[in-house]
Amino acid sequence: MASLAVRNLFHDKVRLAVTLTGIIFSVVLVAVQIGLFLGFTTTTSNVIDNSHADLWVTAKGVGYIEVGVPFSEKKLYHVRAIPGVAEAQKYILRFGQWKRPDGGNTSCEIIGFDPDSDMGGPWSLSEGDVRSLKLPDTVIVDRLYAQKLGVTRVGQTVEIHDVRARVVGFTDGVRTFTTSPLVFTSFKNAQRYAGLNNDQTVFLLVKAAPGANVERIREQILTSIPGVDAWPKARFSSMTTRYWMFGTGAGVTVILAAVLGLLVGVVVVAQTIYAATMDHIREFGTLKAMGASNGYIYRIIMRQATVSAVIGYGVGIVVASLAAFSSRHGGANILLPIPVRAALFGLTLAMCLSAAMVSINKVTKIDPALVFKG
Repeated sequence: MASLAVRNLFHDKVRLAVTLTGIIFSVVLVAVQIGLFLGFTTTTSNVIDNSHADLWVTAKGVGYIEVGVPFSEKKLYHVRAIPGVAEAQKYILRFGQWKRPDGGNTSCEIIGFDPDSDMGGPWSLSEGDVRSLKLPDTVIVDRLYAQKLGVTRVGQTVEIHDVRARVVGFTDGVRTFTTSPLVFTSFKNAQRYAGLNNDQTVFLLVKAAPGANVERIREQILTSIPGVDAWPKARFSSMTTRYWMFGTGAGVTVILAAVLGLLVGVVVVAQTIYAATMDHIREFGTLKAMGASNGYIYRIIMRQATVSAVIGYGVGIVVASLAAFSSRHGGANILLPIPVRAALFGLTLAMCLSAAMVSINKVTKIDPALVFKG
């Protein structure tokens, strides 16, 4: 049965090429769109996810990280006094205006943190030292956005809001969903770059002591400190992701494109498998006249669909993986982890088998006498 299915499939190579093209197109489109969705999801909240904080304290009503509202840094000392708090630090994330060496301007996101703490700092550091940020007017940026910022080397001097800034290091692959590059600096530097008063902060990052109950610390912050919210890191991360992916419609657009690719693949594959079945309708009639059951013929058609799925997926996932690899050096990151690849294979197989069902309905009605007609 397997050899018969393969011979039928490869009998018309042009039709096979059309079938495989439809599958490959569908696999690549769905894989890239899902990969973009995962990449965007990761990028929207990467600052929160890499903060090493257990809780984020914000002004009341802040729904996601980019809209933080300044409040008095005196609240820091109230947080530090709560039992179970191992460490609490001031933190800033504010949009700023970066002046390029050629005189042009671009938006950036200023991140201010304590360089002596492991909370809130840059990750994937490829050049320089975080401790260099303790010096006045120093920043660390990412190589992905170096050209956009007009930066070519460590030691280069630019301006942020007319305040001097010297580049002392680079990260590698720290993306931003807003397209405004992240600029890491010390908290004091960030206050000047962002135009905040000396007694203001935008967030407080809190780390619980080993064995401490994070939820209990959160409840104490909410009941003892007025005018603030306290969010577990995972919750604040999901709030930020949900806003950017669904509040702005960006995620819905990507998902719709993936669904469209799947539908196109189903239509193309269904049409070509149906046409291939019709081309061999007399052969199937012969098999039935020889006593072959409907189940036997069904299995031949399903085997053809399975072989098409395996070949189409194999080529498609290679193309999608190359796209994902090349995206590592671009602003948009395509992520294709192993579970996604496995799920995509199952989806491709289901798509092809579903398309084959269209042909099975026609085969059911074959009259074995067809083979004896002219």
